[in-house]
Amino acid sequence: MASGDHHPSTSSSSEIKARASLWRGNNAVHPVDIDVDADTAVSAPSPLLYREIKHFKKWKPLLVPCFIVANTVMLVITMYVNNCPKNSVSCVAKFLGRFSFQPFKENPLLGPSSSTLQKMGALEVRRVVDRHEVWLLITCIWLHGGVFHLLANMLSFLVIGIRLEKEFGFVLIGLLYVISGLGGSLMSSLFIQSSISVGASGAVFGLLGGMLSELITNWSIYANKVASFLTLLIIIVINLAVGIFPHVDNFAHIGGFLSGFLLGFLLLIRPQYGWIIQKYASPGYASASAKPKFKTYQCALWVISLIALIAGFILSMVMLLRGVNANDSCSWCHYMSCVPTSRWSCKAGPASCSSDQIGSQLNLTCSSNGKSRTYTLPGATTSQIQGLCTQLCN
Repeated sequence: MASGDHHPSTSSSSEIKARASLWRGNNAVHPVDIDVDADTAVSAPSPLLYREIKHFKKWKPLLVPCFIVANTVMLVITMYVNNCPKNSVSCVAKFLGRFSFQPFKENPLLGPSSSTLQKMGALEVRRVVDRHEVWLLITCIWLHGGVFHLLANMLSFLVIGIRLEKEFGFVLIGLLYVISGLGGSLMSSLFIQSSISVGASGAVFGLLGGMLSELITNWSIYANKVASFLTLLIIIVINLAVGIFPHVDNFAHIGGFLSGFLLGFLLLIRPQYGWIIQKYASPGYASASAKPKFKTYQCALWVISLIALIAGFILSMVMLLRGVNANDSCSWCHYMSCVPTSRWSCKAGPASCSSDQIGSQLNLTCSSNGKSRTYTLPGATTSQIQGLCTQLCN
């Protein structure tokens, strides 16, 4: 921890020199060294009062644990509604009763069926465009495809979110999380329109984007800034690169990241240190020259980000409600979400099958791969047929 002791100088100069730095451990500003002339040591006040400064206040993380609990509760409720033993032919972990999971061939994430996620508020472009159910853009970020999906997102959120909430508080981080999630949903809706989407990964990527822009806009207060920038950039690139695999909605990641990046310039800006010294100086201390609260480049980034964020959200919402498919204007953009190889296909969409029920025999034929299979299932329900169809087509 930086020392806060006063050290009188033996020189004859009457100038008060203050050198201070930020100690990010407790988010308060502490003077490192203050040299005061011996003749003025009694009469001249100390330039800084020793108190925690609100701009670097240490916050207790409350929002992140609450959001993690909320996402977990939503998965539990989703599994209750799913009721696998009643609506499916087979289940995983049957000892859990109605909380048991769909078969791995249908959902490898240990979770519910697609039809259950649709009931719970998954993002489905057709419903947003045709029925104007725009709330699905928000509800989908509180749902997850299964236990593995939830764990991956919440562990990332815990690591990133706790650090940010300690620095900036629950209000700013809550806004950053929700608005970034909305941005991810909007981009996903414009590019992926044949399948449903759920998950908080867009919001989590928004926090990563916010961390990057916070580092840029508060560049002058960081030590080892270049190393921090490169480390964060590598983490972001690696996480975005994972999105080229199938069944990962990388457009939600990209949309969330871009939204969070712009929001970081708006919400996570800190005043420059010279202004803090003059604002929190002891009574009677006069600085050599008045310092503005923010630097010119910080203000420029704030204005540019505000305009870009508002314009981007309005344009995206208008395009979505008009039923625009962004792939029509960008023939190569689909590669940002999935790159096809000899090992996997990037074709996505709900499974479709033709069915024929004869007595207790159910005949299914998958429309996409032509596979057929006969099941002994008297009085098969729609949800059971859909579940078997999904397994047959996968």
